[in-house]
Order: sequence, then C-alpha cells, then structure tokens
Amino acid sequence: MATHSVEVPEQHHQTGEHDHHAGEHPPHLAHHFDSMPQQFAAGKLGMWIFLVTEILFFGGLFCAYAVYRANHPEVFVHAHHFLDKNLGALNTAILIFSSFTMAWAVRAAQLGQQQTLRLCLIITLLCAGAFLGVKYVEYRQKWEHGLLWAGWYHPHVTNAEHHGDAVPKPSSPVTAPTAGQATPSEQTPQSTTAATAGEHSEYPGEPRLAGVFFSIYFCMTGLHALHVIGGMIAITWLLIRAFQGVFGPEYYGPVDYVGLYWHLVDMIWIYLFPLLYLIH
Repeated sequence: MATHSVEVPEQHHQTGEHDHHAGEHPPHLAHHFDSMPQQFAAGKLGMWIFLVTEILFFGGLFCAYAVYRANHPEVFVHAHHFLDKNLGALNTAILIFSSFTMAWAVRAAQLGQQQTLRLCLIITLLCAGAFLGVKYVEYRQKWEHGLLWAGWYHPHVTNAEHHGDAVPKPSSPVTAPTAGQATPSEQTPQSTTAATAGEHSEYPGEPRLAGVFFSIYFCMTGLHALHVIGGMIAITWLLIRAFQGVFGPEYYGPVDYVGLYWHLVDMIWIYLFPLLYLIH
C-alpha cells in the first residue's frame, strides 16, 4: 500500500509536466516539425525550389527570344521603335523601389516592428498596382494602333502617334511610273516579296514576321504581369495577417517567402526591359 501511494503522485507529476510542455508549443509551429527554425528552413527550401521552376519557365521564353532574334534581327530593329521606352523605364523604377520596400518589410517582421511592416507592405502593394496601371496604358496603345500578336497584327500607327524612335514613313499614294521605273509587270520576284512583306502594314519594307515580335512581347510581358498579380494576392494576404499581429521575431517566414518571390518578379522585368525596349 505504501508503495502504491508513492507511485501515484509520481505518475501524476509526470503527466502534469507533460501537459506543461504541451502548453509551451509555439502556436505557429506545424505538428510535423520539431522546432520553429526547422519549419522556417523547410519553408525557405520549398520556396527556392519553386523559384527554380519559375526560372526554368521563363528561361524557355528567353531561349525562344534569343533564337528568334538571332534568325530575324531585322524584325527587332523595326519593331522596337513601337515600344515606349519611357513607360518601360518608369515601370523598372517602380519595381526596383517595390523590391526595396519588400525587403524592408521582411526586416521589420524580423524585428517585430508592426507599423513599419504594415506600411512597407502597403507601399509594395501600391507599387505593384502602379506597375499594372502603366502596363495597361502601354497595352491600350498597342491595341489602338493594331500592334498585336501574329494574325491580329494590323498596324495603323502614324508618326504623330509614335512614342519611340524614328520609324519608316507611311507609303505615299500610288502614282504612274516615271521613266526608268519598273511597271508592275516588270517587277522582279524580290520586289514582289518586299511588297508582300508589309501587306498588313502602312510602312513599306516592313519585315514579314513583325507580328511575331509582338507575339513574343505580349507573351513575355503578359506572363510577367500575371506573376505580378499573383504577388499582389500574396502581399494582400500578408497585409491582412500583419494587421492581426501574427508576424514577429518568432514567426516571419511567410513574409520572407513572399519577399523572395517578389524579388524574382522584379529581376525578370529587369531582364525584359533592356531585351525588348533597349537592345536593337
């Protein structure tokens, strides 16, 4: 009886100690992780793997760009004139600044600076919206001028409407051939091909595959814009959680992960801007 009376309090003490440790379990620690550092490292590894797949995805598009440009350089020389370098540079500055505010948000979460965290997330979100607004203006210009993809490519841009460098002037009205000028029946196959090359354009001598350039342009910039929208959704979720006071020195992983994603979005545009707008 004495032995039994001694063992019962000991068992009760062990159970109470187990309950005490269970109560100290971090609220944001998932059950399949042993510690917060382990959970953070696993999450960051997963985000890096995801970012590698994104790099591979855009890498294929950049390869397509390189192959097409190498085979048809004249198309890029002609088509780059129709891209507004000022709008592209403005969007570049916006995204670089948003990358700074996102990095500041990560640091604020690490230090537990709640007000700074919320402010930086709001600024980053506004920058993303401004980027899409500028891109909308640019897309609208392309739509109004018929500078669209492949079969939808029917340009009707005048020099007064043009925002880039000098472009070929619209073809003049047809006049009777002068002395020494070939008549339609005397045109060579090469001259016929050159005329056919610009059959959808107001510009004589326009490369035949100019519409493919804008297919590449809309594909690459459009997919990038979709990634910006995805980043805005993620930042909005972070902002809601930040107003709830979820993030702090003990738990800031999601802010760090979204920050990595946003930096990749910025980096992709930093490559797109010179390749599409500046190099010719």
